[in-house]
Amino acid sequence: MNDWKKLLNVPTIRYIDQRHENRYNPAASFATDDALAIAVGNGDSPVAARLWIHDDTLILGIPDAKLPNLKNGVDWLKSQGYQAVVRNSGGLAVALDKGVLNLSFIFPDARNIGIHEGYQAMAGFIQFLFQDLTRDIKAFEVKGSYCPGEYDLSIGGKKFAGISQRRVKNGSAVQIYLCVEGDGVERAALVRDFYSISKKGEETRFEYPDVIPETMASLCQLLKVDLTVEDVTKRILHALKELSDDIITDKLDKQETDWYEKRLEQMIDRNEKALKF
Repeated sequence: MNDWKKLLNVPTIRYIDQRHENRYNPAASFATDDALAIAVGNGDSPVAARLWIHDDTLILGIPDAKLPNLKNGVDWLKSQGYQAVVRNSGGLAVALDKGVLNLSFIFPDARNIGIHEGYQAMAGFIQFLFQDLTRDIKAFEVKGSYCPGEYDLSIGGKKFAGISQRRVKNGSAVQIYLCVEGDGVERAALVRDFYSISKKGEETRFEYPDVIPETMASLCQLLKVDLTVEDVTKRILHALKELSDDIITDKLDKQETDWYEKRLEQMIDRNEKALKF
């Protein structure tokens, strides 16, 4: 991943901190990333970095919406104080709460930049972000974790982050969830139980993960430091300033807001259809 910086060594990075917006409306985050991907892909916006948090939500992948007993699983989640939302990017179920910080990088030129380059840029950035605390962050699939993938990030074999990617027109949104605070085992147990209830022992065409909670942890647990979401937010902004000459904080303009509203309608429609019981 020695070349991970090439997508982030740019003259200007647009930094958007939405950690305190739409905390219980994840559909808004995915719609925002879509709108930014269109703008960045068109050349109307520089590369963007966006921070977001959602409270007590299980983000489902498209295959999760086809679980044979999904209604039972969603009803159980509600009894645990969680909502379920089906996202429009790749991957499977991910648990979000106030201790999980999400970061999106929005890159241009999706037609000429490979998918792996986007993943490598994010993985390399996270290694760079915590290099003073550890040099042991590895990228490989952690068997037994939820939403497993080739670019799972782990320390000592325990996963604390996962990366997904969505391409919209000529822009790409590379998204990562970082389990910063709290108990990674508890989050993984929630996902394990959701799958158990939603599958109810039935055979499925799609192979859903057999989640082993002990494969997951938070950065606080792994690094044995009192690290907070606010601490990581400051680290991200500082790192971006090292990589780029200029950081701007422009909010969505009128055209981007129009795109956002259309994409939000699509997200709402997707969820109404997927979770219509």
